[in-house]
Amino acid sequence: MAYPAPNFLPGRRYILSSVLAALALPARAAGEMDRFKKAKAPKPLPDLVFQDANDKPLRFADFRGRALLINFWATWCAPCVKEMPSLDRLQAMFPQDKFLVLPLSIDGPMRPKVAPFYKDQKLAHLGIYFDKGRKAMQGLDVSLLPTSILVDPMGRELGRLEGDADWDMPEGIALMKAAIASQG
Repeated sequence: MAYPAPNFLPGRRYILSSVLAALALPARAAGEMDRFKKAKAPKPLPDLVFQDANDKPLRFADFRGRALLINFWATWCAPCVKEMPSLDRLQAMFPQDKFLVLPLSIDGPMRPKVAPFYKDQKLAHLGIYFDKGRKAMQGLDVSLLPTSILVDPMGRELGRLEGDADWDMPEGIALMKAAIASQG
């Protein structure tokens, strides 16, 4: 399926079609990625605010120019805890200037447990970010934990997966590579 590509330079049409082709993984080959719901058309993310580990406010626009996998999670969410090591391994496979896993914790009062959780789980490649008051979660219409949203370098949602997944498997890696390739 092709999407209209206004505001694209002629050479980018091929890159966009490659991204969309990778997002159309066959269900049998996709494993857990068959739950990845491709956006009908790439849509710009609202520029919502969240915080880093030092309470510095950040916006999604601060990360423009690289593909993102935004992951909403919490330390008290068993499927989230199960998924985090795979997200850490996925991040280790890609340079952060091209691709970033953006784990947004909604822990709130449990916030002091996040850094020790990272240490206990040996999560060395993921940053610590918080969605204070769940504003980004609400702004992106997320209602289930964990939920991961794949964003292209132009800041557009390509699709999302609700529930946990092994992101560092070949199908997940292929999705990230396709999203990164759209930087061209």
